[in-house]
Amino acid sequence: MAKVTLYGIPNCDTVKKARSWMDGHGISYDFHDYKKQGVDAAKLEGWADEVGWEVLLNKRGTTFRKLDDADKAEIDMAKAVRLMAANPSMIKRPVVEHTGELLVGFDSTTWENVLG
Repeated sequence: MAKVTLYGIPNCDTVKKARSWMDGHGISYDFHDYKKQGVDAAKLEGWADEVGWEVLLNKRGTTFRKLDDADKAEIDMAKAVRLMAANPSMIKRPVVEHTGELLVGFDSTTWENVLG
């Protein structure tokens, strides 16, 4: 299987489920910790081009909800990328990169079809 990189935050419950799923399916992967390693704007722009910034930006999380109203207003791709680069907790988790595919969020059925 091609190289797989899983991006996330280790203590996130969804990331824990995703890692457990991968381990259970014998899929080896590199883990990229947003909190420790960050994510550069160029990578975020590439992801946003592929799946849409609306998919990547986690508006339901605490970090986004704590933003002031001006930061929450009039979000476009450039602003979303700036917010996510400055606050990696705002990136929906996990993000999985592998040859020819980008998965955002954990859905076991989708993952089985793509990675299984």
